[in-house]
Amino acid sequence: MKREKGKLTRKSIVKKSLRLFSEKGYYNTSMADIVQATGLTKGGIYGQFKSKEEIWHAVYDEAVNIWRSKAFRGTREISNPVDRVGKLTENILKDFLGAKVFKKGAFFVPMLFEFSGHSVNMTDKISKGFEGFSNLLYRWLKEAADAGLLKKGLNLEEIANFIFISLNGATSLFVATKDPRIWQHTIRQLEFYVNQLKRG
Repeated sequence: MKREKGKLTRKSIVKKSLRLFSEKGYYNTSMADIVQATGLTKGGIYGQFKSKEEIWHAVYDEAVNIWRSKAFRGTREISNPVDRVGKLTENILKDFLGAKVFKKGAFFVPMLFEFSGHSVNMTDKISKGFEGFSNLLYRWLKEAADAGLLKKGLNLEEIANFIFISLNGATSLFVATKDPRIWQHTIRQLEFYVNQLKRG
């Protein structure tokens, strides 16, 4: 019973902290803010987490789970890896970024900007996540190339990086402007670009 209560307490801290970090940023969120948002005492929070940074790491993992639930929706049913890439990018732009799943419209890119030059540890965690995503795009493109679905002579690593950079560029602009045309235009442009890669 005590263990179950501890799990629920931990979950509540992560959920409320995710909202705070998304809205205010990490450095502008104080432990007092987390205490107020959760309704717990400082001791109650420190009973679950040693520090604000440890809370952030749990929040990051939760944000990744939320992102995955949106980004990969419907992709596993698609056997053609090129179409899978297209579905993934559309999901990210429309159902994650455009739907403003997080208050600012995004979580990872704003956090990366905030931590740059301040926290190597946290910057590295986000960067490794980005690298993993870019590698996934590469693997799907390689799968398509091996199946003879792409034009010959393409630099798959550069293509994966270009798609990744386009998504993050759109994210940065949307977070700054809140203009939905940014993610809408990016969906169309990436769809056109990916279709150009297909073997005729």
